[in-house]
This record gives sequence, structure tokens and C-alpha cells, in this order.
Amino acid sequence: MQTKARSKEVSTTRSEAYEQQIERLGKAMGEADAIAVGAGAGLSTAAGFEYSGERFERLFGDFIERYGFTDMYSAGFYPFATAEERWAYWSRHIWYNRYVPAPKDTYKKLLGLVKDKDFFVITTNVDHQFQLAGFPKDRLFYTQGDYGLWQCSVPCHDATYDNQEVVRRMVAEQRDLRVPSDLVPHCPVCGEPMSMNLRADDTFVEDAGWHEAGGRYVAWLDAHQTGRVLYLDLGIGANTPSIIKYPFWRRVHANPHATYACVNLGEAYVPPEIRERSIAIDADIDRVLGDLVGLRSESSEGGRHA
Repeated sequence: MQTKARSKEVSTTRSEAYEQQIERLGKAMGEADAIAVGAGAGLSTAAGFEYSGERFERLFGDFIERYGFTDMYSAGFYPFATAEERWAYWSRHIWYNRYVPAPKDTYKKLLGLVKDKDFFVITTNVDHQFQLAGFPKDRLFYTQGDYGLWQCSVPCHDATYDNQEVVRRMVAEQRDLRVPSDLVPHCPVCGEPMSMNLRADDTFVEDAGWHEAGGRYVAWLDAHQTGRVLYLDLGIGANTPSIIKYPFWRRVHANPHATYACVNLGEAYVPPEIRERSIAIDADIDRVLGDLVGLRSESSEGGRHA
């Protein structure tokens, strides 16, 4: 009996702590003059882009049966015997993780929370869900590439190419887990095979659009070195922390009026040097954003009836 009472007490304490964290983050977002959003894989996972489990089995059941795949990530490294087989897998992977909107409205919730602020998004995600949710293109910097772009695999030049129409056809016309040979992409300049525009090795192409977006992000950071800036870390893990997470920490440390917030299920951490000006929420990102939207709605209703 005592154990049950203690369990209930702990559960209540955790719930209260979570509510307090949501209120702190909501207050920080409301008071911020500017918001830098850093997004990692955890954000898309929270939005429903699961690379294993039911979604993977539903979309790739035939590939699982033939090749024994266990998830989309490891399947991407499989040494397919032919280009036709390789693009049968990759076209489906691209289509459902780039051109089909996320199963949940997580990104739209985030847009609703920041759209009236001076904000900028930097992300290591390559699924383009920010633009599909309505974020303005000139406020986005995709550092690691885009599933929706191809490049020369050599590369012989630094241009990228939109792949939506060809990928759509590959998905529609593949038979026996192979795409038609005439759909296999080749570089229009040198004739070598095309590859994904993803930062997997030193062949990654940083095209003109990449450099322009990077320049806009740097200019935004330079303009917000002081003042009440919220650095919002959503789902950035330990894989590539030097791209977004560590720079956020350094900027908060250098600006006494800045705040760092990390929302990441199982990986919510803040360094001790900035702990007093940080918010760490170890919870599902979609839930957190939904609660923030609800909190803002309550505040608006309260203000109207005051």
C-alpha cells in the first residue's frame, strides 16, 4: 500500500515538473526577441517518420521479404546488384520521407509557435518537412542535403537537380522491385551515375542554393549576438552535435540574455555552464509542441476575458 502511494506521489511530482517546464518554455518563447530553431532527427521521428516498425513494414513489406531488411536506415546501405534495384528502393524511400507530408502535424504546430517571431531554422534533417509545413524558404538552412535533390556522383560539377517527377515515376512504374532502365539517372554533364545530395562523404555538393541559405543563416546569427534570443534545440542527438548543438551552447554562454531550450525524448541535456539559463524537457516533441500551443490558447482566452 505504501509502495502504491509513493508511486502516485512520484508520478504527480513528475507531472508537475513537466507542467512547470512547459510554462517556462512558453514564457521564454513569448519574451524572446528572436528564436533560433535547431532541428535534428528526433523532430521528424516525433512527427511520425519512423524508420522501423509498423510504418516500415507497411511501406516496404516486399523489400523486407526479399532482402530481410529491418529498417529504412540500414537498408540504404545494402549493396544492390543493379542500379534498377537500388533505385527501386531509394525512390520509395525518397517518396515517403520527402514528398509525402509527415503523419502528424508536428511541424505545423512549430510554425504556429514561431511564425510571429524573428526566427531562423537550421536543420540536419533532409526530409524537407519544414517547407511542406509552410515555413518560408528564406528562413531555412538544410546543412546536410535534401532527399529531393540529385547530384553527379563524381561529382564533376556543383549543381543539383530536382528529382520529384522522376521519383514519382520510379515508384509508380517499378515492377519486381526494379525500376525501368530508362529511369536510372545519369549526370547530364559527364554521364556518370547520379547520387543523392546527402552529406555522406566528401563528394557532397554544396550548390549555390546551399551557400545562399548558409549565408542568410550566418547573417541572422550576426544580427542577434545580443538581446533575448531563444536557442531552441528540437531532437538533436549525439550524432552530429558540432553542427547545431555546440554552437547554440556557445552563443548562449556568450550572451547573458539568451536562453537555451532542449526538447528531446531520452536525450535532454544542458551543460552546467549555462544551466541557469536553460530548459531541458525529456519528453515527446510532438506532445511538447501541442502543450505549448494549448498554453498559448489558454493565455489568449484569459486575456480576452480579463
